[in-house]
Amino acid sequence: MGYIKIKIKKSNSQYKSHVHEVQGYLKMAEDKHYHRYSFITGEAIFLENGNHCHEIVFQTDNTDGHFHEYKGRICGAIPMGDKHVHYLEGITTDADGHAHGFRLVTLMDNPTDVL
Repeated sequence: MGYIKIKIKKSNSQYKSHVHEVQGYLKMAEDKHYHRYSFITGEAIFLENGNHCHEIVFQTDNTDGHFHEYKGRICGAIPMGDKHVHYLEGITTDADGHAHGFRLVTLMDNPTDVL
Protein backbone atom coordinates (compact mmCIF):
# COMPACT_ATOMS: atom_id res chain seq x y z
CA MET A 1 0.00 0.00 0.00
CA GLY A 2 1.34 3.43 -0.94
CA TYR A 3 1.07 6.73 0.86
CA ILE A 4 -1.26 9.47 -0.30
CA LYS A 5 0.14 12.98 0.11
CA ILE A 6 -2.49 15.60 0.82
CA LYS A 7 -1.42 19.17 0.13
CA ILE A 8 -3.03 21.71 2.45
CA LYS A 9 -2.89 25.33 1.35
CA LYS A 10 -1.86 27.54 4.26
CA SER A 11 -3.44 30.92 4.72
CA ASN A 12 -1.40 34.12 4.72
CA SER A 13 -1.73 34.42 8.50
CA GLN A 14 -0.25 30.94 9.00
CA TYR A 15 2.78 31.80 6.82
CA LYS A 16 3.35 34.98 8.84
CA SER A 17 3.36 33.10 12.12
CA HIS A 18 6.66 31.28 11.78
CA VAL A 19 10.39 31.87 12.08
CA HIS A 20 13.45 29.69 11.42
CA GLU A 21 16.47 28.88 13.54
CA VAL A 22 19.91 29.22 11.93
CA GLN A 23 23.38 28.29 13.13
CA GLY A 24 26.71 27.78 11.46
CA TYR A 25 30.10 29.28 10.75
CA LEU A 26 31.63 31.56 8.14
CA LYS A 27 34.21 30.62 5.52
CA MET A 28 37.78 30.74 6.80
CA ALA A 29 39.71 33.97 6.34
CA GLU A 30 43.23 34.25 4.92
CA ASP A 31 44.75 34.11 8.40
CA LYS A 32 42.96 30.80 9.08
CA HIS A 33 40.28 32.04 11.48
CA TYR A 34 36.54 31.73 11.23
CA HIS A 35 33.47 32.93 13.14
CA ARG A 36 30.31 31.22 14.35
CA TYR A 37 26.75 32.56 14.32
CA SER A 38 23.36 31.56 15.69
CA PHE A 39 20.11 33.47 15.24
CA ILE A 40 16.38 33.32 14.60
CA THR A 41 14.90 34.89 11.47
CA GLY A 42 12.16 37.49 11.55
CA GLU A 43 8.53 36.50 10.99
CA ALA A 44 7.55 35.42 7.46
CA ILE A 45 6.77 38.24 5.03
CA PHE A 46 4.14 36.97 2.59
CA LEU A 47 4.71 37.85 -1.09
CA GLU A 48 2.17 38.28 -3.88
CA ASN A 49 3.59 35.27 -5.76
CA GLY A 50 2.57 32.95 -2.90
CA ASN A 51 6.09 32.57 -1.49
CA HIS A 52 7.60 34.38 1.49
CA CYS A 53 10.79 35.95 2.86
CA HIS A 54 12.33 36.51 6.28
CA GLU A 55 14.41 39.44 7.48
CA ILE A 56 17.73 38.28 8.90
CA VAL A 57 20.19 40.16 11.07
CA PHE A 58 23.10 38.51 12.79
CA GLN A 59 26.40 39.25 14.42
CA THR A 60 29.18 36.67 14.61
CA ASP A 61 31.07 35.71 17.71
CA ASN A 62 34.11 37.82 18.60
CA THR A 63 37.17 35.99 17.29
CA ASP A 64 40.66 37.47 17.09
CA GLY A 65 39.36 40.76 18.57
CA HIS A 66 36.63 41.48 15.99
CA PHE A 67 33.20 40.39 14.74
CA HIS A 68 31.16 40.68 11.54
CA GLU A 69 27.51 41.47 10.79
CA TYR A 70 24.97 40.73 8.09
CA LYS A 71 21.57 42.28 7.40
CA GLY A 72 19.28 41.19 4.58
CA ARG A 73 16.41 38.97 3.51
CA ILE A 74 16.21 35.26 2.86
CA CYS A 75 13.52 34.37 0.31
CA GLY A 76 12.18 31.37 -1.55
CA ALA A 77 10.88 28.46 0.50
CA ILE A 78 12.36 25.09 -0.48
CA PRO A 79 9.82 22.34 0.30
CA MET A 80 10.99 19.49 2.54
CA GLY A 81 8.04 17.14 2.92
CA ASP A 82 5.31 19.12 4.64
CA LYS A 83 7.82 21.70 5.93
CA HIS A 84 10.37 23.96 4.24
CA VAL A 85 13.81 25.59 4.50
CA HIS A 86 15.49 28.64 2.97
CA TYR A 87 19.00 28.95 1.42
CA LEU A 88 21.21 32.04 1.26
CA GLU A 89 24.72 32.92 0.08
CA GLY A 90 26.21 36.22 1.23
CA ILE A 91 29.15 38.23 2.51
CA THR A 92 29.49 39.82 5.93
CA THR A 93 30.49 43.36 6.76
CA ASP A 94 34.19 44.19 6.64
CA ALA A 95 36.05 44.15 9.97
CA ASP A 96 39.76 44.02 10.73
CA GLY A 97 40.47 44.45 7.01
CA HIS A 98 38.43 41.51 5.70
CA ALA A 99 34.95 40.06 5.22
CA HIS A 100 33.72 36.45 5.21
CA GLY A 101 31.51 34.66 2.70
CA PHE A 102 28.86 32.27 3.91
CA ARG A 103 26.22 29.81 2.78
CA LEU A 104 23.39 28.96 5.10
CA VAL A 105 20.29 26.83 5.20
CA THR A 106 17.65 27.49 7.82
CA LEU A 107 16.27 24.76 10.01
CA MET A 108 12.72 23.73 9.12
CA ASP A 109 9.85 25.87 10.31
CA ASN A 110 8.45 24.65 13.63
CA PRO A 111 11.21 21.99 13.85
CA THR A 112 9.94 20.53 17.14
CA ASP A 113 6.23 20.46 16.19
CA VAL A 114 5.40 22.13 19.49
CA LEU A 115 2.65 24.27 17.96
